Amino acid sequence: MVKNSFISVIFQEKKEENKGSVEFQIVSFTNKIRRLTSHLELHKKDYLSQRGLRKILGKRQRLLSYLSKKNNIRYKELISELDIRESKNR
Repeated sequence: MVKNSFISVIFQEKKEENKGSVEFQIVSFTNKIRRLTSHLELHKKDYLSQRGLRKILGKRQRLLSYLSKKNNIRYKELISELDIRESKNR
């Protein structure tokens, strides 16, 4: 949970300005993914949360592929700041 607070501090200025931007959506999906992952470590049979996690992962993946096609420099910066892996299907 330390990483979530760190990410929210980094993007606090951007949050107020660009709530509809691709970067903000990816950051918010990443926060949700990390929160759901920690929840699922405790509750392994929560299948509805697993389904929600898969849906959010798919949305984030689509946004990341869109960002990599439009602006590869911003994509690389965001990947490094969020400490997530680069997608295979680029």
